[in-house]
Amino acid sequence: MESIITSFQPISLDEMSGIKLMNRTDTKFVTTVDRLKLLLMLAKDDYRIQENEGIRNANYYTAYFDTPDNNMYIVHQNGHAGRQKLRIRSYVDSGLNFLEVKTKNNHGRTKKKRVDMVGFDPLHPDHDIRFQRQDEQYRAYDAFLRKHLRYDPTILTEHMENHFHRITLVNKAKTERLTIDTDLCFHNLVTGRDADLTGLAIIELKRDGLQPSPVLGMLRELRIKPSGFSKYCMGSALTNPSLKRNNFKERLHMIERMLNQ
Repeated sequence: MESIITSFQPISLDEMSGIKLMNRTDTKFVTTVDRLKLLLMLAKDDYRIQENEGIRNANYYTAYFDTPDNNMYIVHQNGHAGRQKLRIRSYVDSGLNFLEVKTKNNHGRTKKKRVDMVGFDPLHPDHDIRFQRQDEQYRAYDAFLRKHLRYDPTILTEHMENHFHRITLVNKAKTERLTIDTDLCFHNLVTGRDADLTGLAIIELKRDGLQPSPVLGMLRELRIKPSGFSKYCMGSALTNPSLKRNNFKERLHMIERMLNQ
């Protein structure tokens, strides 16, 4: 795949600064890495690829928080609108780390609020973070969480971590962003179990409203259909057998079929 992504025209982080899409509509697609390669070949004339310091396939780390009774997972599994996720997202190559609150409203739009996570090291992550106002830094986090999160931050602990690589494409009109995640691996901090999805690619089309999208026709041509995929929920369902997963069974079977192709 490396030879394919080097064929794309690059776009810098500065050029992408106007495509934040912090209030956006997301459409996800799940496919195999082999089919992804075909998609990239189709897309190379209509999209540019984000490049930062020579890196086009960036390394990401995420740690997800939840309540003792897994309420963030359960709300999503039960299909409730207005759900939230709390995570630390690390852009490993650039050394940037953020504490993020993601909220999906009743209209399917995702809003993301974030603040710098000072001193966090994704290569040696702290798995015992608590938001208990114990010092000036955590008082600032507490204020941020109490403003944007509907949960009591003092009861939240880390439940799940993952690693993956991400390619980011931008259409030449700069009206949308396409992220493509591969090499996805999970580690459950509650059960100690792992899940390896390195044969899959998670594609996410991010745009404000319903802007025209060149890639939608390419996806249809390759018979890659929209499919919801929450990394936190799928990782949790795969690594914690005690969790309810009725509404995720179809997606879990799809994942299994793709991995066994």
